[in-house]
Amino acid sequence: MNEFILVPGVFTDGHVWEATADRLRGAGAGAHAVTFGGDRADLETDIADVLRVIDGVDAAAEIVLVGHDYGIHPVIGAADRRAGRIARIVYVDAGMPQDGVPALAAVPDQELRERLAAAEPADGALAAPASEEEWRRWGSTAGVPADALELLTRRAVPQPLGTLRRPLRLTGAVYGVPTSGVLCSGNGAGIEMLQHLVNMGLPEVQGLAAPQVTFFELATGHWPMLSTPVELAGALLAAAAGEGHRLTPAADELPVHLRPFLLETPEVPVERTGHVDLYVPRDADGPRPAVVFVHGGPVPAGSSPRDWPMFCGYARLAAQAGAVGVTLDHRLHDLTGYPDAAEDVAAAVALVRADPRVDPDRIALWFFSGGGPLAAGYLAAPPAWLRTVAATYPILAPLPNWGLTDPRFLPVAALAGAGDLPVVLTRAGLEMAEIDATVEQFLAAAEEHGTRLEVVDVPAGDHGFETLDPTDASRDAVHRALAAVLAHLGHVRRIGVGHALAP
Repeated sequence: MNEFILVPGVFTDGHVWEATADRLRGAGAGAHAVTFGGDRADLETDIADVLRVIDGVDAAAEIVLVGHDYGIHPVIGAADRRAGRIARIVYVDAGMPQDGVPALAAVPDQELRERLAAAEPADGALAAPASEEEWRRWGSTAGVPADALELLTRRAVPQPLGTLRRPLRLTGAVYGVPTSGVLCSGNGAGIEMLQHLVNMGLPEVQGLAAPQVTFFELATGHWPMLSTPVELAGALLAAAAGEGHRLTPAADELPVHLRPFLLETPEVPVERTGHVDLYVPRDADGPRPAVVFVHGGPVPAGSSPRDWPMFCGYARLAAQAGAVGVTLDHRLHDLTGYPDAAEDVAAAVALVRADPRVDPDRIALWFFSGGGPLAAGYLAAPPAWLRTVAATYPILAPLPNWGLTDPRFLPVAALAGAGDLPVVLTRAGLEMAEIDATVEQFLAAAEEHGTRLEVVDVPAGDHGFETLDPTDASRDAVHRALAAVLAHLGHVRRIGVGHALAP
Protein backbone atom coordinates (compact mmCIF):
# COMPACT_ATOMS: atom_id res chain seq x y z
CA MET A 1 0.00 0.00 0.00
CA ASN A 2 1.18 3.52 -0.80
CA GLU A 3 1.44 5.99 2.05
CA PHE A 4 1.82 9.57 0.87
CA ILE A 5 3.54 12.07 3.16
CA LEU A 6 2.65 15.56 1.95
CA VAL A 7 4.96 18.37 3.01
CA PRO A 8 3.85 22.00 2.52
CA GLY A 9 5.83 24.99 1.32
CA VAL A 10 6.44 28.46 2.75
CA PHE A 11 3.87 29.95 5.11
CA THR A 12 1.55 26.95 4.87
CA ASP A 13 0.62 23.94 6.95
CA GLY A 14 -1.09 20.64 6.31
CA HIS A 15 -4.46 22.20 5.50
CA VAL A 16 -3.37 23.09 1.96
CA TRP A 17 -3.28 19.37 1.12
CA GLU A 18 -6.81 18.55 2.37
CA ALA A 19 -8.53 18.17 -1.02
CA THR A 20 -5.61 16.24 -2.52
CA ALA A 21 -5.30 14.00 0.55
CA ASP A 22 -9.02 13.18 0.39
CA ARG A 23 -8.61 12.08 -3.22
CA LEU A 24 -5.64 9.89 -2.36
CA ARG A 25 -7.53 8.23 0.48
CA GLY A 26 -10.52 7.73 -1.82
CA ALA A 27 -8.21 5.81 -4.15
CA GLY A 28 -7.20 3.50 -1.31
CA ALA A 29 -3.88 5.10 -0.37
CA GLY A 30 -2.80 6.55 2.93
CA ALA A 31 -2.18 10.30 3.15
CA HIS A 32 -0.41 12.26 5.90
CA ALA A 33 -0.33 16.04 5.56
CA VAL A 34 2.53 17.48 7.61
CA THR A 35 2.09 20.54 9.81
CA PHE A 36 5.41 21.69 11.25
CA GLY A 37 5.64 21.82 15.04
CA GLY A 38 5.38 24.81 17.32
CA ASP A 39 9.07 24.57 18.25
CA ARG A 40 9.97 25.21 14.66
CA ALA A 41 13.30 27.05 14.36
CA ASP A 42 15.19 26.05 11.24
CA LEU A 43 15.51 23.46 8.49
CA GLU A 44 16.70 20.79 10.94
CA THR A 45 13.55 21.03 13.06
CA ASP A 46 11.44 20.72 9.92
CA ILE A 47 13.42 17.66 8.83
CA ALA A 48 12.85 16.16 12.28
CA ASP A 49 9.08 16.65 11.90
CA VAL A 50 9.10 14.80 8.57
CA LEU A 51 11.23 12.01 10.06
CA ARG A 52 8.68 11.54 12.87
CA VAL A 53 5.93 11.00 10.30
CA ILE A 54 8.08 8.56 8.31
CA ASP A 55 8.91 6.58 11.44
CA GLY A 56 5.22 6.40 12.35
CA VAL A 57 4.21 4.73 9.08
CA ASP A 58 3.80 0.95 8.91
CA ALA A 59 7.11 -0.64 7.94
CA ALA A 60 5.44 -2.61 5.14
CA ALA A 61 4.07 0.48 3.41
CA GLU A 62 5.51 2.07 0.27
CA ILE A 63 6.24 5.64 1.34
CA VAL A 64 5.97 8.39 -1.25
CA LEU A 65 7.44 11.64 0.06
CA VAL A 66 5.91 14.71 -1.58
CA GLY A 67 7.39 18.19 -1.21
CA HIS A 68 5.91 21.43 -2.50
CA ASP A 69 7.96 24.59 -2.88
CA TYR A 70 10.18 24.99 0.24
CA GLY A 71 8.83 21.66 1.48
CA ILE A 72 11.14 19.77 -0.86
CA HIS A 73 14.10 20.79 1.34
CA PRO A 74 12.94 18.96 4.51
CA VAL A 75 11.73 16.14 2.24
CA ILE A 76 15.19 15.66 0.72
CA GLY A 77 16.85 16.02 4.13
CA ALA A 78 14.58 13.38 5.67
CA ALA A 79 14.84 11.03 2.68
CA ASP A 80 18.63 11.20 2.87
CA ARG A 81 18.42 9.80 6.43
CA ARG A 82 15.73 7.20 5.68
CA ALA A 83 16.56 6.33 2.08
CA GLY A 84 15.72 2.66 2.63
CA ARG A 85 12.15 3.52 3.68
CA ILE A 86 11.29 5.79 0.76
CA ALA A 87 9.87 4.35 -2.47
CA ARG A 88 9.76 7.64 -4.35
CA ILE A 89 10.19 11.38 -3.89
CA VAL A 90 7.83 13.75 -5.72
CA TYR A 91 8.77 17.37 -6.35
CA VAL A 92 5.66 19.53 -6.72
CA ASP A 93 6.67 22.73 -8.52
CA ALA A 94 9.87 22.73 -6.50
CA GLY A 95 13.56 23.31 -7.08
CA MET A 96 16.37 20.78 -6.84
CA PRO A 97 18.02 21.17 -3.41
CA GLN A 98 21.77 20.59 -3.27
CA ASP A 99 24.08 19.68 -0.41
CA GLY A 100 25.34 22.75 1.41
CA VAL A 101 22.84 25.13 -0.20
CA PRO A 102 20.11 26.83 1.87
CA ALA A 103 16.49 27.02 0.73
CA LEU A 104 16.96 30.78 0.52
CA ALA A 105 18.75 30.22 -2.82
CA ALA A 106 15.42 29.06 -4.30
CA VAL A 107 13.40 32.13 -3.24
CA PRO A 108 12.23 33.50 -6.61
CA ASP A 109 12.23 37.23 -5.80
CA GLN A 110 15.85 38.42 -6.01
CA GLU A 111 15.33 41.62 -3.99
CA LEU A 112 13.56 39.66 -1.25
CA ARG A 113 16.24 36.97 -1.31
CA GLU A 114 19.00 39.52 -0.76
CA ARG A 115 17.06 41.21 2.04
CA LEU A 116 16.46 37.92 3.84
CA ALA A 117 20.11 36.95 3.53
CA ALA A 118 21.09 40.14 5.37
CA ALA A 119 18.22 40.17 7.87
CA GLU A 120 18.96 40.35 11.57
CA PRO A 121 18.34 38.59 13.83
CA ALA A 122 18.90 35.35 11.98
CA ASP A 123 16.38 33.58 14.24
CA GLY A 124 13.53 35.92 13.30
CA ALA A 125 10.59 35.12 11.06
CA LEU A 126 9.24 36.39 7.77
CA ALA A 127 5.68 37.66 7.92
CA ALA A 128 3.16 35.70 5.86
CA PRO A 129 1.66 37.26 2.72
CA ALA A 130 -1.44 39.33 3.41
CA SER A 131 -2.72 39.68 -0.17
CA GLU A 132 -2.75 37.97 -3.56
CA GLU A 133 -0.10 40.41 -4.78
CA GLU A 134 2.21 39.34 -1.96
CA TRP A 135 1.56 35.66 -2.66
CA ARG A 136 2.59 36.21 -6.28
CA ARG A 137 6.09 37.08 -5.07
CA TRP A 138 6.35 33.38 -4.19
CA GLY A 139 4.72 31.93 -7.31
CA SER A 140 1.82 32.28 -9.70
CA THR A 141 -1.64 32.15 -8.13
CA ALA A 142 -3.20 31.19 -11.49
CA GLY A 143 -6.19 28.91 -11.05
CA VAL A 144 -6.57 29.31 -7.29
CA PRO A 145 -10.24 30.10 -6.50
CA ALA A 146 -10.88 33.31 -4.58
CA ASP A 147 -12.20 31.48 -1.51
CA ALA A 148 -9.18 29.15 -1.45
CA LEU A 149 -6.82 32.11 -1.72
CA GLU A 150 -8.66 33.85 1.12
CA LEU A 151 -8.34 30.72 3.28
CA LEU A 152 -4.67 30.39 2.33
CA THR A 153 -4.06 33.94 3.51
CA ARG A 154 -6.10 33.55 6.69
CA ARG A 155 -4.31 30.36 7.76
CA ALA A 156 -0.82 31.39 6.67
CA VAL A 157 1.90 31.35 9.32
CA PRO A 158 5.21 33.25 9.57
CA GLN A 159 8.21 31.46 8.07
CA PRO A 160 11.19 31.17 10.45
CA LEU A 161 14.27 32.62 8.76
CA GLY A 162 16.31 29.65 9.92
CA THR A 163 14.30 27.35 7.67
CA LEU A 164 15.48 29.38 4.69
CA ARG A 165 18.99 30.24 5.79
CA ARG A 166 20.33 26.97 7.24
CA PRO A 167 22.18 24.93 4.57
CA LEU A 168 20.88 21.48 3.67
CA ARG A 169 23.31 18.72 4.61
CA LEU A 170 23.22 15.43 2.71
CA THR A 171 25.18 12.18 2.82
CA GLY A 172 24.22 11.33 -0.75
CA ALA A 173 21.99 8.37 0.11
CA VAL A 174 18.96 10.24 -1.24
CA TYR A 175 20.35 10.21 -4.79
CA GLY A 176 19.44 6.54 -5.15
CA VAL A 177 15.72 7.12 -4.50
CA PRO A 178 13.48 7.26 -7.62
CA THR A 179 11.93 10.68 -8.21
CA SER A 180 9.09 12.35 -10.06
CA GLY A 181 8.44 16.00 -10.79
CA VAL A 182 5.05 17.67 -11.07
CA LEU A 183 5.67 20.79 -13.16
CA CYS A 184 3.18 23.65 -13.09
CA SER A 185 3.49 25.29 -16.50
CA GLY A 186 1.53 28.35 -15.35
CA ASN A 187 4.38 29.12 -13.00
CA GLY A 188 7.30 28.60 -15.38
CA ALA A 189 8.99 25.63 -16.99
CA GLY A 190 7.11 22.67 -18.40
CA ILE A 191 8.32 19.32 -19.70
CA GLU A 192 9.24 20.67 -23.14
CA MET A 193 11.51 23.31 -21.64
CA LEU A 194 13.30 20.70 -19.51
CA GLN A 195 13.81 18.54 -22.59
CA HIS A 196 15.26 21.55 -24.39
CA LEU A 197 17.79 22.03 -21.58
CA VAL A 198 18.74 18.35 -21.71
CA ASN A 199 19.14 18.55 -25.48
CA MET A 200 21.62 21.38 -25.06
CA GLY A 201 23.92 18.92 -23.33
CA LEU A 202 24.19 20.87 -20.09
CA PRO A 203 25.84 18.47 -17.60
CA GLU A 204 23.86 19.69 -14.59
CA VAL A 205 20.51 18.59 -16.06
CA GLN A 206 21.43 15.26 -17.65
CA GLY A 207 20.31 13.39 -14.53
CA LEU A 208 16.74 14.48 -15.30
CA ALA A 209 16.75 12.01 -18.20
CA ALA A 210 17.61 9.02 -15.98
CA PRO A 211 15.21 6.03 -16.22
CA GLN A 212 14.06 6.38 -12.59
CA VAL A 213 12.95 9.99 -13.10
CA THR A 214 9.46 10.78 -14.42
CA PHE A 215 7.53 13.99 -14.98
CA PHE A 216 3.97 15.26 -15.01
CA GLU A 217 2.75 18.65 -16.15
CA LEU A 218 -0.26 20.58 -14.88
CA ALA A 219 -1.52 23.70 -16.65
CA THR A 220 -1.87 25.76 -13.51
CA GLY A 221 0.03 28.04 -11.16
CA HIS A 222 2.25 27.37 -8.16
CA TRP A 223 -0.42 25.96 -5.80
CA PRO A 224 -1.90 22.95 -7.65
CA MET A 225 -3.22 21.43 -4.41
CA LEU A 226 -5.60 24.42 -4.32
CA SER A 227 -6.20 24.99 -8.04
CA THR A 228 -6.24 21.42 -9.45
CA PRO A 229 -6.33 18.99 -6.49
CA VAL A 230 -7.98 16.19 -8.49
CA GLU A 231 -5.37 16.34 -11.24
CA LEU A 232 -2.57 16.60 -8.67
CA ALA A 233 -3.81 13.52 -6.83
CA GLY A 234 -3.93 11.65 -10.14
CA ALA A 235 -0.35 12.64 -10.88
CA LEU A 236 0.81 11.53 -7.43
CA LEU A 237 -0.87 8.14 -7.77
CA ALA A 238 0.65 7.67 -11.23
CA ALA A 239 4.06 8.71 -9.91
CA ALA A 240 3.82 6.14 -7.12
CA ALA A 241 3.19 3.52 -9.81
CA GLY A 242 6.35 4.54 -11.65
CA GLU A 243 4.41 6.19 -14.46
CA GLY A 244 4.96 9.58 -16.06
CA HIS A 245 6.87 11.16 -18.91
CA ARG A 246 10.55 10.31 -19.21
CA LEU A 247 12.90 12.77 -20.83
CA THR A 248 15.03 11.61 -23.72
CA PRO A 249 18.76 11.65 -22.94
CA ALA A 250 20.88 14.01 -24.98
CA ALA A 251 21.92 12.35 -28.23
CA ASP A 252 25.53 11.35 -28.79
CA GLU A 253 25.61 13.83 -31.66
CA LEU A 254 26.45 17.47 -31.13
CA PRO A 255 24.22 19.37 -28.69
CA VAL A 256 21.62 21.52 -30.41
CA HIS A 257 23.45 24.80 -29.86
CA LEU A 258 26.69 23.42 -31.37
CA ARG A 259 25.14 22.08 -34.58
CA PRO A 260 25.87 23.85 -37.88
CA PHE A 261 24.11 27.07 -38.76
CA LEU A 262 21.41 26.54 -41.38
CA LEU A 263 23.07 28.81 -43.97
CA GLU A 264 26.48 28.68 -45.57
CA THR A 265 28.30 31.88 -44.69
CA PRO A 266 31.63 33.24 -45.91
CA GLU A 267 34.65 33.33 -43.69
CA VAL A 268 35.11 36.83 -42.28
CA PRO A 269 38.06 38.05 -40.21
CA VAL A 270 37.10 38.10 -36.53
CA GLU A 271 38.60 40.64 -34.15
CA ARG A 272 38.31 39.74 -30.45
CA THR A 273 38.50 42.42 -27.76
CA GLY A 274 37.65 41.25 -24.27
CA HIS A 275 34.17 39.73 -24.34
CA VAL A 276 33.31 41.15 -27.79
CA ASP A 277 33.95 39.85 -31.33
CA LEU A 278 33.70 42.07 -34.41
CA TYR A 279 33.05 40.69 -37.89
CA VAL A 280 34.08 43.53 -40.21
CA PRO A 281 33.23 43.46 -43.95
CA ARG A 282 36.29 42.92 -46.11
CA ASP A 283 35.39 45.84 -48.35
CA ALA A 284 34.58 48.35 -45.63
CA ASP A 285 35.39 51.74 -47.08
CA GLY A 286 33.86 53.92 -44.42
CA PRO A 287 31.88 53.74 -41.20
CA ARG A 288 29.28 50.98 -41.40
CA PRO A 289 26.20 50.25 -39.32
CA ALA A 290 26.57 47.50 -36.72
CA VAL A 291 24.28 44.70 -35.59
CA VAL A 292 24.94 43.49 -32.02
CA PHE A 293 23.71 39.92 -31.44
CA VAL A 294 22.87 39.25 -27.76
CA HIS A 295 22.65 35.61 -26.73
CA GLY A 296 20.14 34.17 -24.28
CA GLY A 297 20.54 32.13 -21.17
CA PRO A 298 21.15 31.36 -18.47
CA VAL A 299 24.29 29.65 -19.75
CA PRO A 300 26.90 27.97 -17.54
CA ALA A 301 29.83 30.09 -16.40
CA GLY A 302 32.78 29.40 -18.65
CA SER A 303 30.69 28.79 -21.77
CA SER A 304 31.16 31.11 -24.74
CA PRO A 305 28.02 31.58 -26.86
CA ARG A 306 29.84 33.96 -29.20
CA ASP A 307 31.68 30.86 -30.46
CA TRP A 308 28.47 28.93 -31.14
CA PRO A 309 27.89 28.30 -34.85
CA MET A 310 24.54 30.08 -34.81
CA PHE A 311 25.84 33.43 -33.55
CA CYS A 312 28.93 33.21 -35.73
CA GLY A 313 26.61 32.56 -38.67
CA TYR A 314 24.42 35.56 -37.96
CA ALA A 315 27.46 37.83 -37.57
CA ARG A 316 29.00 36.59 -40.84
CA LEU A 317 25.69 37.19 -42.63
CA ALA A 318 25.64 40.76 -41.34
CA ALA A 319 29.23 41.28 -42.51
CA GLN A 320 28.43 39.72 -45.89
CA ALA A 321 25.66 42.29 -46.22
CA GLY A 322 28.11 45.09 -45.50
CA ALA A 323 27.38 45.78 -41.84
CA VAL A 324 29.63 45.06 -38.86
CA GLY A 325 28.42 41.92 -37.09
CA VAL A 326 29.03 41.81 -33.35
CA THR A 327 28.80 38.90 -30.93
CA LEU A 328 29.57 38.93 -27.22
CA ASP A 329 29.57 36.85 -24.08
CA HIS A 330 27.68 38.19 -21.08
CA ARG A 331 27.22 37.02 -17.50
CA LEU A 332 23.70 35.63 -17.55
CA HIS A 333 24.74 32.46 -15.74
CA ASP A 334 21.61 32.25 -13.58
CA LEU A 335 18.43 34.24 -13.10
CA THR A 336 20.19 36.68 -10.78
CA GLY A 337 22.60 37.60 -13.58
CA TYR A 338 20.47 40.04 -15.58
CA PRO A 339 22.04 43.19 -14.06
CA ASP A 340 25.56 41.91 -14.81
CA ALA A 341 24.51 40.85 -18.30
CA ALA A 342 23.02 44.31 -18.94
CA GLU A 343 26.33 45.89 -17.97
CA ASP A 344 28.16 43.59 -20.37
CA VAL A 345 25.82 44.47 -23.24
CA ALA A 346 26.18 48.21 -22.55
CA ALA A 347 29.98 47.88 -22.46
CA ALA A 348 29.94 45.98 -25.75
CA VAL A 349 27.82 48.65 -27.40
CA ALA A 350 30.17 51.38 -26.15
CA LEU A 351 33.18 49.49 -27.54
CA VAL A 352 31.47 49.01 -30.91
CA ARG A 353 30.35 52.62 -31.22
CA ALA A 354 33.90 53.82 -30.48
CA ASP A 355 35.37 51.77 -33.33
CA PRO A 356 36.21 54.08 -36.30
CA ARG A 357 34.87 51.50 -38.77
CA VAL A 358 31.41 51.74 -37.20
CA ASP A 359 28.86 54.50 -37.69
CA PRO A 360 28.08 55.21 -34.01
CA ASP A 361 24.60 56.47 -34.84
CA ARG A 362 23.43 53.35 -36.71
CA ILE A 363 23.29 50.46 -34.24
CA ALA A 364 20.83 47.56 -34.06
CA LEU A 365 20.45 45.31 -31.02
CA TRP A 366 19.23 41.76 -31.67
CA PHE A 367 18.19 39.63 -28.65
CA PHE A 368 17.64 35.87 -28.55
CA SER A 369 15.68 33.60 -26.21
CA GLY A 370 16.43 34.34 -22.53
CA GLY A 371 18.26 37.48 -23.60
CA GLY A 372 14.87 39.03 -24.34
CA PRO A 373 14.50 40.76 -20.94
CA LEU A 374 17.74 42.65 -21.66
CA ALA A 375 15.88 44.55 -24.41
CA ALA A 376 13.61 46.30 -21.93
CA GLY A 377 15.94 49.17 -21.06
CA TYR A 378 16.44 50.01 -24.73
CA LEU A 379 12.71 49.85 -25.46
CA ALA A 380 11.74 51.99 -22.47
CA ALA A 381 14.01 54.91 -23.45
CA PRO A 382 15.58 54.34 -26.88
CA PRO A 383 18.90 56.16 -27.29
CA ALA A 384 19.34 58.24 -30.44
CA TRP A 385 21.91 55.84 -31.92
CA LEU A 386 19.58 52.82 -31.67
CA ARG A 387 17.82 52.36 -35.01
CA THR A 388 15.99 49.10 -34.28
CA VAL A 389 15.57 46.29 -31.77
CA ALA A 390 15.19 42.73 -33.03
CA ALA A 391 14.21 39.65 -31.05
CA THR A 392 14.21 36.00 -32.11
CA TYR A 393 12.11 33.41 -30.19
CA PRO A 394 12.53 35.71 -27.18
CA ILE A 395 11.24 35.56 -23.64
CA LEU A 396 9.53 38.95 -23.44
CA ALA A 397 8.15 38.84 -19.92
CA PRO A 398 9.84 37.06 -17.00
CA LEU A 399 8.28 33.68 -16.25
CA PRO A 400 6.31 33.71 -12.98
CA ASN A 401 8.79 31.58 -11.04
CA TRP A 402 11.72 33.81 -11.99
CA GLY A 403 10.93 36.44 -9.37
CA LEU A 404 12.27 39.10 -11.74
CA THR A 405 10.47 42.36 -10.95
CA ASP A 406 13.12 44.92 -11.87
CA PRO A 407 11.53 47.20 -14.53
CA ARG A 408 14.85 47.19 -16.42
CA PHE A 409 14.01 43.65 -17.51
CA LEU A 410 10.29 43.82 -18.33
CA PRO A 411 10.00 44.28 -22.13
CA VAL A 412 6.20 44.17 -22.20
CA ALA A 413 5.95 47.11 -19.80
CA ALA A 414 8.83 48.91 -21.54
CA LEU A 415 6.90 49.25 -24.81
CA ALA A 416 5.08 52.25 -23.36
CA GLY A 417 8.28 54.25 -23.93
CA ALA A 418 9.39 52.77 -27.26
CA GLY A 419 7.88 55.57 -29.33
CA ASP A 420 8.77 55.30 -33.02
CA LEU A 421 11.53 52.72 -32.54
CA PRO A 422 10.96 49.83 -35.00
CA VAL A 423 10.96 46.31 -33.60
CA VAL A 424 11.56 43.11 -35.63
CA LEU A 425 10.19 39.98 -33.95
CA THR A 426 10.93 36.47 -35.23
CA ARG A 427 8.37 34.06 -33.85
CA ALA A 428 8.74 30.27 -33.80
CA GLY A 429 5.48 28.52 -34.59
CA LEU A 430 6.41 25.51 -32.44
CA GLU A 431 7.50 27.65 -29.51
CA MET A 432 7.24 26.33 -25.95
CA ALA A 433 3.90 27.37 -24.47
CA GLU A 434 5.44 29.21 -21.52
CA ILE A 435 7.56 31.39 -23.82
CA ASP A 436 4.83 31.86 -26.40
CA ALA A 437 2.60 33.32 -23.68
CA THR A 438 5.15 36.10 -23.13
CA VAL A 439 5.25 36.81 -26.88
CA GLU A 440 1.46 37.12 -26.91
CA GLN A 441 1.65 39.62 -24.05
CA PHE A 442 4.22 41.59 -26.03
CA LEU A 443 2.08 41.60 -29.17
CA ALA A 444 -0.91 42.87 -27.22
CA ALA A 445 1.19 45.64 -25.63
CA ALA A 446 2.64 46.56 -29.03
CA GLU A 447 -0.85 46.99 -30.44
CA GLU A 448 -1.91 49.04 -27.43
CA HIS A 449 1.05 51.43 -27.76
CA GLY A 450 1.16 51.58 -31.55
CA THR A 451 4.64 50.07 -31.72
CA ARG A 452 6.27 49.83 -35.15
CA LEU A 453 6.38 46.05 -35.11
CA GLU A 454 7.33 43.70 -37.93
CA VAL A 455 6.73 40.01 -37.28
CA VAL A 456 8.65 37.30 -39.14
CA ASP A 457 6.86 33.98 -38.62
CA VAL A 458 8.47 30.56 -38.85
CA PRO A 459 5.31 28.40 -38.66
CA ALA A 460 7.11 25.05 -38.46
CA GLY A 461 10.09 26.40 -36.53
CA ASP A 462 11.22 25.34 -33.08
CA HIS A 463 12.95 27.43 -30.44
CA GLY A 464 16.47 27.43 -31.89
CA PHE A 465 15.26 26.68 -35.42
CA GLU A 466 18.56 27.91 -36.92
CA THR A 467 20.21 24.64 -35.87
CA LEU A 468 17.17 22.41 -35.24
CA ASP A 469 15.17 23.04 -38.41
CA PRO A 470 17.44 23.70 -41.45
CA THR A 471 14.51 24.09 -43.86
CA ASP A 472 13.98 26.54 -46.70
CA ALA A 473 11.30 28.28 -44.61
CA SER A 474 13.77 28.72 -41.75
CA ARG A 475 16.45 30.05 -44.08
CA ASP A 476 13.98 32.48 -45.58
CA ALA A 477 13.00 33.70 -42.12
CA VAL A 478 16.62 34.45 -41.23
CA HIS A 479 17.08 36.38 -44.47
CA ARG A 480 13.84 38.33 -43.98
CA ALA A 481 14.64 39.26 -40.39
CA LEU A 482 18.17 40.43 -41.27
CA ALA A 483 16.86 42.33 -44.29
CA ALA A 484 14.37 44.16 -42.07
CA VAL A 485 17.03 45.02 -39.49
CA LEU A 486 19.50 46.33 -42.08
CA ALA A 487 16.75 48.32 -43.80
CA HIS A 488 16.05 50.11 -40.52
CA LEU A 489 19.77 50.90 -40.38
CA GLY A 490 19.47 52.60 -43.76
CA HIS A 491 21.74 50.03 -45.37
CA VAL A 492 21.33 48.67 -48.91
CA ARG A 493 22.87 45.34 -49.87
CA ARG A 494 21.60 42.08 -51.34
CA ILE A 495 22.05 39.37 -48.71
CA GLY A 496 20.37 36.41 -50.27
CA VAL A 497 18.25 35.26 -53.19
CA GLY A 498 15.18 37.44 -53.32
CA HIS A 499 16.28 39.64 -50.43
CA ALA A 500 17.40 43.01 -51.71
CA LEU A 501 17.36 45.67 -49.03
CA ALA A 502 15.88 49.11 -49.43
CA PRO A 503 16.72 52.17 -47.32
